[in-house]
Amino acid sequence: MPIIRLEMLSGRTHAQKAELAEVLTRETARIAKCPLADVQLVMTEVERSMWSVGGTLAEPTQASLATK
Repeated sequence: MPIIRLEMLSGRTHAQKAELAEVLTRETARIAKCPLADVQLVMTEVERSMWSVGGTLAEPTQASLATK
């Protein structure tokens, strides 16, 4: 039973996450030669203020700036 763990910055739409779920599940099942129902996907969204690349925090989005 493949389990995919996906971490990404928050801010994607429900439609984008649904497409990711469909495509990642389909392609994993195809490659692993298992039923679609055996593939599990766990998506974790991380706020930009908690994400750093190369020692630099990710840039805040306009939406997150408006809430501060």
